[in-house]
Amino acid sequence: MKKVVLAFSGGLDTSCCLKWLKNKGFEVICFSADLGSEFSPADLKKRALSSGAAKIYIKDLQKEFAYDYILPVLKAGAIYEGKYVLSTSLGRPLIAKHLVDIAKKERADFIAHG
Repeated sequence: MKKVVLAFSGGLDTSCCLKWLKNKGFEVICFSADLGSEFSPADLKKRALSSGAAKIYIKDLQKEFAYDYILPVLKAGAIYEGKYVLSTSLGRPLIAKHLVDIAKKERADFIAHG
C-alpha cells in the first residue's frame, strides 16, 4: 500500500481529500500545523482518525511562524496592495518544510495538500 502524508486543516476540503485518498487505496498520514488554528489538537485528531487517517501529527508552529515568517515580512514592509499581510500564504513554506520532514520520517511515497 502506498503511503501519503496529507497537510490536514480539519476543514471540509482536506477531510474530503483524506477520504478520497483512502478510497484510492492509500495509507493516509495527516499533518496539521497549528499556526493559530480554529480547531483544537483533540478535534483535529478526532476529525482525521474518524475520516480514515492511519495517524496524525500535530505541531504547534505559532512561535516559528511569527518569528521566522511574519516578523521578517513586516520588517521588510511587504504588504499586499499596500493594505494587508498575506498570512495564509506566508504559512505555506513552513507547512511544506514540516510536511516533508514527516514524509521522510514515515517513508511516505507522496505528500499532498487540499
